[in-house]
Formats: sequence, structure tokens, C-alpha cells
Amino acid sequence: MKILETKNLMKRFNGVRAIDRLSIGIEKGQITGIVGPNGSGKTTLINLLSGVLEIDGGEVIIDGIEKFTRVLPHQVSSYGITRTFQNVRLFEQMTVLDNILVVVTERNVFGSIFEKNIEHHHKISEEVLQKVGLWEKRNQLAVNLSYGQRKLLEIARTLAMKTEIYLFDEPFAGLFPEMRKIVASIIRELKQKNKTVILVEHDIGLIRELCDQIFVMDEGKLLAEGEPEAVLKKRSVIEAYLGE
Repeated sequence: MKILETKNLMKRFNGVRAIDRLSIGIEKGQITGIVGPNGSGKTTLINLLSGVLEIDGGEVIIDGIEKFTRVLPHQVSSYGITRTFQNVRLFEQMTVLDNILVVVTERNVFGSIFEKNIEHHHKISEEVLQKVGLWEKRNQLAVNLSYGQRKLLEIARTLAMKTEIYLFDEPFAGLFPEMRKIVASIIRELKQKNKTVILVEHDIGLIRELCDQIFVMDEGKLLAEGEPEAVLKKRSVIEAYLGE
């Protein structure tokens, strides 16, 4: 079952087609890799799906029912979508714990008046911080974390939102081996829970290890799709992605 589809999706920058009539289907409960050379449109695609950029053409379909041509950032969570960024975005002057609490508590004024289940929110926050190994740093300001810890905190925030579709934009970049193991374990666990993961990643070894299917992009277009081992052996993919 396809949980997310794009139909003839388009995005232009100064007349250049960063996403060029892209049509793909993401299977529910699988880990899908988005790969391709630099400038192929991978992050642009994630930005369109998460409302960071406005869609110039085509549509996005959720669960085969909801169709839209514009995703507003504040509506993304209502579609069951959350994401991480290549350049980590945190509340720098808030503590590690508060960075989690801010996404698990009610975010509109009216709802917050009636929201009193503080113990429940702290339980969720502790659970995700334990999972990424940051519980002991819960009272530190986010700005004081190392680069790798900051990436783990951003991943913890996505987990705390408990959505259906997780968009991970290069979550392994710049991480030490032990931290990479933590992130890989989290991604596998999401699949075990029947969540859907869309993973943008340059490390082909990780793509082979984690992904059920991949889409290869080149110049904003779909170059190839299918199971990683078969797709990565295609000559067209080798020429585009590996530069051979």
C-alpha cells in the first residue's frame, strides 16, 4: 500500500527545474532511500513534502485520499509527516529536555489552556532522550551540545511527534560510528513499528543495509527505482551517481 505519492511534481528556481515532473510512490511501513549526485533534487523533494518550499506543479497524495498542491509547514504534522534537516534546527537557548517538550505539548493557545498532562509529556521526552543517549544531558542548553549530539536531539524530536512518515535528510552525516549505530537502530525500529521512513543518504553501504527500495534522482528527474542491489548495478545509475 502506497502511503505517499507524487504526481508530476515540479519545482523551479530561476527557470531551472530542480524537480522535473517527478512521480514516485512510497510504500507504507518500508524504508525508502532517495539517492543521487549533488544537485539532483533530493533535499528539494524533502522540502516540498514537508512544506518548506511551495510546489510549482503536480500534486502530493497521502494514503491515496488526501491530495494537495501546497503543504503548509504548520499543517505537516496533521498529515502525519515529520522531518530532520541537513543543517540541524534546534531551539538553541532552551534545554535538551525543553526542545522535546515543545513538540509534545499542545502548540496552540486554546489547546494549551486545557493541557495538564505534564507527567505524560515528561515520560515521552525521557523515552526518546534515552533512546538517543541524551537523557543525562537533559538540563544542558542545546547550543552547548556537540554536532553529533545536536543531530541526535533533532532525531529525538521527530520520534517524540509519533507520526507515520519520517523524512530523514542525511541523518548520518558527520556522526561518529557509535552515533551512526544509534541512528540505524532507530530507523530499523520505526520500520518494525510499521512506520514509513524516507531516507536521503550518500553512503551507499547504509542504503544497501537499511532500504527496502530506492529512487535514484538526477537533475530533478527519476532515473531508476527498485530494490537497492538491482538498481545500484544499473549502468545509468553508476554513471550518474558514481561519476563513472
